[in-house]
Amino acid sequence: MNPLAELVQNFQDLVAQVPELVKPLIVMLAGAVPFVEGELAATVGIVGGINPVLAAIAAAIGNFVSVLLVVMLTSRARTAVVDRRNASAHGATMVMEAEPAQPESKGRVRFRKWLVRFGVPGASILGPLAIPTQITSAMLVAGGTSRAWVLLWQAIAIVLWTTVTTISVWAALTFLVGV
Repeated sequence: MNPLAELVQNFQDLVAQVPELVKPLIVMLAGAVPFVEGELAATVGIVGGINPVLAAIAAAIGNFVSVLLVVMLTSRARTAVVDRRNASAHGATMVMEAEPAQPESKGRVRFRKWLVRFGVPGASILGPLAIPTQITSAMLVAGGTSRAWVLLWQAIAIVLWTTVTTISVWAALTFLVGV
C-alpha cells in the first residue's frame, strides 16, 4: 500500500469511530467555516469515507447557511447605517467620526475588480478564488446589492465549486490513489 493510500485508510479508520448520523453534521459545520467552506469540507468528508454525494450536500448546506446568516446580519447593519445617515441628513444632530482607512488586502482588491468587470454573478462565482464566500456576501450586501440576488448567486457558486471539488477528489481517490 502506498503512503497516501495508507494515510487515507488511517483517517477513514478514525472517522469510522464516529456515529453515522454525526458524520454529515461534522462536514456541515466544517462547511460553515470561512476559508474551509464547502470545497474543503466535502474533501475531508470524502477522504473520511463518507459517500461523496452526502459529503457534498452536507458541506454545501453548511456553507450556504453561514452565508445566509452573514447576509442577514450585514443587511441589518447596512439598513441601520443608511437610516442613521438619512436621519442625519434631515436635521438630526448625530455626529459620525470617520475611521482611518486601512489598505485593502490583495484578495479584496481582486474581488472588487471582478465585481466591476463581471457583476454580482461573476464576483460570486470567482470570489472564492480570492476570499471566502462569507466575506464576498458581506461586501456585496454592504455595497447595496439585494439580499435575494446575493443569496441566489452565492448558492450557485457554492453548488458549483463544491460539485467540482467533490468530483475531482472522488476521481483522484478512486483512480489515482485506489481508495
